[in-house]
Amino acid sequence: MSIRLILLCQVLTLSVWFASTAALPSIAILEPISSARMAAMTSVLQVGFVIGTLFSAFLNLADRFDPKNFFAASAVAAAATTAALLVVSPAGNEALVLRFVTGISLAGIYPVGMRMVASRATNDLGKLVGLLVGALTIGSALPHLFTIGETWDWKLVYAVASIAALAAACLVRFVKLGPAFTRAQRFDPHVAKAAWLKRPVRLANLGYLGHMWELYAMWAWIGMFFRASLDARGVDQPGLAPAATFLVIAAGALGALVGGRLADRYGRTAVTICSMAISGSCALSVGWLFGGPPLLILVVAVVWGISIIADSAQFSACGVELSPAESVGTMLTIQISMGFAVTLVTIQSMGFVVSHLGWGIGFSMLAVGPLFGCLAMWLLRRDPASHLLANGRK
Repeated sequence: MSIRLILLCQVLTLSVWFASTAALPSIAILEPISSARMAAMTSVLQVGFVIGTLFSAFLNLADRFDPKNFFAASAVAAAATTAALLVVSPAGNEALVLRFVTGISLAGIYPVGMRMVASRATNDLGKLVGLLVGALTIGSALPHLFTIGETWDWKLVYAVASIAALAAACLVRFVKLGPAFTRAQRFDPHVAKAAWLKRPVRLANLGYLGHMWELYAMWAWIGMFFRASLDARGVDQPGLAPAATFLVIAAGALGALVGGRLADRYGRTAVTICSMAISGSCALSVGWLFGGPPLLILVVAVVWGISIIADSAQFSACGVELSPAESVGTMLTIQISMGFAVTLVTIQSMGFVVSHLGWGIGFSMLAVGPLFGCLAMWLLRRDPASHLLANGRK
């Protein structure tokens, strides 16, 4: 019951994450907005999230305080800042500030939820964390559903997302922590150093950085790609692009679940390397199909959506298995913080690259991350500490 509650709370709260991405096409109809400002509406949230996670990691907040209280307070803050978007200019500077504060609030959601799930793991850590990442994926895709119907406007996206986050703040109080949960007894600023100084943990984190180079830029821009490609093809179906976007992102939930089960059975490094090889190949190809047959593009994009997230949970699982129990929350927070810092580069640069060089080069640029990530995980597979992963299955 507790696992299901945590997953539900993640889905509900993380709907605020990509609320702006889903709302922006409707906002752009009402007032002029540049591609740089569109990217900023997503990347400023990432900046806030990175700052929030760094602050949390430095103070060991995820390990020192009751995670349910931490999660609930963060969800309330995210709900409030998202609701406030209803009363300001949707693409103005006030909206940017609110998205920044929302990002800070979300630092108490994703890493903390992962901490709670990991506390209930026995020999199925990959599956449980995969379920959590699947919940994150559904939550990220959810706002795109709100824009499929022509009568659904941007205000509805923000309203529903804020209500969902508030509901999660109430529901998380009923979660029961697992036996593996260990609370740190004191503040130790040196805990954070191990995330980079310990070679096995460092390699897992580097693999995660490669994964994140690709993931959030794809999620942030695939909707714009569908819309532009359909327009270039002469397809006049306003609801088709958001529906395709939801399908592609939500399909990742299947990848996260299957990837978790395979990693527990065959090894974490094996699954991450295979997943990044597939997703990198999709990144290299899908942009060059711009303006082509919609069904072909959708098939390639769905494969990309599944493979791009299938490995995500396993980097976190590596962090859990390679770290002391009393510092797991901080280690996960640091890993996630570094990964989201990388997303700032790709999300913001995609607009410039696509405008000047086209979608083929833009998405192909993202393939650099999986290539780098495959190398890092191959090195981790050869490291003696890899026997700690997935009960020795590497």
